Amino acid sequence: MFCYRRQVMPPRQVRLDVSGETASTVTPLETARMGLPFSAQTQLRSIKDVLGAIADPLDLNVSVRLWNGDVVPIGRDVDGRYTIALSGPGVVGSLLRRPSLETLVRLYATGHIAFEGGDLMEFTEALKTEKANRRRLKTISKTMLVKKTLPFLFAKTDAGDLSHQFADDGVGRNESRRDNTDYIRFHYDVGNAFYKLFLGSEMQYTCAYFKDWDNSLDQAQRDKMDMICRKLRLKPGERMLDIGCGWGGLIRYAAQHYGVKAHGITLSQEQHDYAQTKIDELGLGDQVSVEICDYADHQGTYDKISSIGMSEHIGIANYPRYFDKINSMLRDRGIMLNHAIARRAKKSKRDARKIRPERKFILKYIFPGSELTPVGMTTDFLENSGFEVHDVESWREHYALTLKYWCKNLSANRDEAIRLVGPERYRLWVAYMAGGSAGFSAGSIKIYQVVATKRAGKGLSGMPPTRADLYRAA
Repeated sequence: MFCYRRQVMPPRQVRLDVSGETASTVTPLETARMGLPFSAQTQLRSIKDVLGAIADPLDLNVSVRLWNGDVVPIGRDVDGRYTIALSGPGVVGSLLRRPSLETLVRLYATGHIAFEGGDLMEFTEALKTEKANRRRLKTISKTMLVKKTLPFLFAKTDAGDLSHQFADDGVGRNESRRDNTDYIRFHYDVGNAFYKLFLGSEMQYTCAYFKDWDNSLDQAQRDKMDMICRKLRLKPGERMLDIGCGWGGLIRYAAQHYGVKAHGITLSQEQHDYAQTKIDELGLGDQVSVEICDYADHQGTYDKISSIGMSEHIGIANYPRYFDKINSMLRDRGIMLNHAIARRAKKSKRDARKIRPERKFILKYIFPGSELTPVGMTTDFLENSGFEVHDVESWREHYALTLKYWCKNLSANRDEAIRLVGPERYRLWVAYMAGGSAGFSAGSIKIYQVVATKRAGKGLSGMPPTRADLYRAA
């Protein structure tokens, strides 16, 4: 084993070996902050050399502002609009020792990495580069990179564990430890005032439907609710159940525009109270009702049932019970619509059980207990529960645009969001939305609507012969 030696101040001797073990009279905190055994000047020269090496192949319209105020362009024609600011050498050290998405998110959430000059959606676009440019990165000398990053080996930040994270089992695959109420309330009871900052006037927290890509978010959310009602083929006087009804927008819309008697269930107290207030304000008490109830405990018989953004929260192991329960509450030939985010199908069960870094982030900080399944697995579960599947439609690109709207809305209300939930939680949510939009745009994550009817016996389904009714003008 070899070590570096540096005289810090006479007569103090510091010995640091490459394993990170320290033998000195200098405290660990002093060592971490100073980045010993390398000087601040050495660190600055090194990071500038690294950034200079990647600037030409990447050629981005982005600059990096270092902790001493120096700005390094990461491209040939940088206009200075977009800047990534680093709080200190510990940012580089943290990423060097643990180069993971969680490290990056933690540094961003605690303010050690800042994006200036635009919101994260704009930075997502600014940081895109051609495949040929990314291939050119491989020509950079690895020996040079190792040499230039060595001065950051011991540099640390004070970015510890984040205060806003789910403390228990966020993965939720162990049924004995799974608590759907805790999962739902962790995410949804952050406060209605916070959600109002980005969801839009309809308070719809699921994928919008853009008849035209230039439509506003509010228009697209109204069109989403209308398309769901059309797919359910709602008729006046029918009984409709919305499982996981959110803030009650769909059940109110269905009652007002299609004349049904609609009931919604949720596990969130905040959502329930908001929905009930709106029902009272609109005088819809005779047509619309809402209650706090787990789907497994609900009793009733309905003509139509919607599950919008709900099945992702219950865990794949519970799908048979979930769809069996829906089937038991639906009349024969009644229609159900399942609207859910999905992952791509995997070739093996082992691959399917792997949790990617972005999913770990979501489970720990945003949606604990959530689990995604390929749409083919969902249709299998539906058929096994006694449903006949009629229609499967992808809304992937619609959700990419929806999340872009949400991210930009939340960023535009940054100060109020921070006042309500604090800077850490605000940054986590902005990162979740920007990352989600990028994922749906790229196709690494999907979303589908599946329409099915209850098939209690042989015979016709009662569905129209074509889909023309879905697109006929009102």
